Amino acid sequence: MQFSTVITREGRYYVALCPELDIASQGGSVEESLANLKEAISLYFEDEDAVVPMQEFRPLVTLIEVGEVGAPGSVRA
Repeated sequence: MQFSTVITREGRYYVALCPELDIASQGGSVEESLANLKEAISLYFEDEDAVVPMQEFRPLVTLIEVGEVGAPGSVRA
């Protein structure tokens, strides 16, 4: 099986997320975060109640610009 992975950096860790399964893991390097994510996904599928996604879901990841934080006209949460 093949799944998408989004990797971000949070502080000194890299976080690897599989959006199809909503499973994430972290590590001190990109490689470590991916290895930990693979292990987490394998453990997930060991559960007899695990759901295997049947749709062809492939997220599109891109960047958008919303202005400077706190600047007039910027987006606020």
